Amino acid sequence: MINILAPVTQIGAATLATLRAAGAVAIFGGRALAAMLTPPYFFGQLARQLLRIGYFSIPVVGLTAIFTGAALALNIYVGGARFNAEAFVPNIVVIGITRELGPVLAALMLAGRVSAAIAAEIGTMRVTEQLDALNTLSTNPYKYLIAPRILAGVIALPLLVAVADVIGVMGGFVVSTQSLGFNGAVYVKNTLDFVTTGDVVSGIIKAGVFGFLLTLMGCYHGFTSKGGAQGVGRATTNAVVSAAILIFASNYMLTTVLTQAFGE
Repeated sequence: MINILAPVTQIGAATLATLRAAGAVAIFGGRALAAMLTPPYFFGQLARQLLRIGYFSIPVVGLTAIFTGAALALNIYVGGARFNAEAFVPNIVVIGITRELGPVLAALMLAGRVSAAIAAEIGTMRVTEQLDALNTLSTNPYKYLIAPRILAGVIALPLLVAVADVIGVMGGFVVSTQSLGFNGAVYVKNTLDFVTTGDVVSGIIKAGVFGFLLTLMGCYHGFTSKGGAQGVGRATTNAVVSAAILIFASNYMLTTVLTQAFGE
């Protein structure tokens, strides 16, 4: 006999599982925030994570930004030529990089590089019982492992996005002046006249939120991993996928709020 309620049951079970997972992440994030705001502080761990998350990510973020800026300039020029609007290339490149592409692409690069590394590292510590050893030594794992990584992500990603904005705009500048026939001085003037403080600040704010989310996902999935080597692999994959989804979802919400705050 066919159970006509089976689809409803499956939908309900999936909904409950999603809410349960969201609640677990929220509790984990709350504990991480509490660990960041209360002593003791492990500044050595924070410095090491700033190097790993920030400094060592500069090459990949810089390469992503320069090729994105170059491709964006080419596409805007082709589209603008259909309406005799090629002169707007520097204007659209700078607003596209600072408001949207700079923070989002930098965050996605770090989701693949940093979230996966954090999940693998903490997941390995979980399955080899190193986290239990920290508790035995009266060292709070949230303060020693989680808080420095999340705080480093919140600090490092806005700095990386600031670098990516400059490099991305320069990528558009190089292509426009060397291939599309733009005058360099005019291009720079149009860029500086068009970009506003709100464009740059909105991207930096997004970067801070993205940095929190991608490090949180890496820490959460690594911290809750189980099942040996296969569990660590699943945690790594889940960290990257969940971080990317949260980046896209939060980007839409932040764009809506920041557009109203800083104007169109």
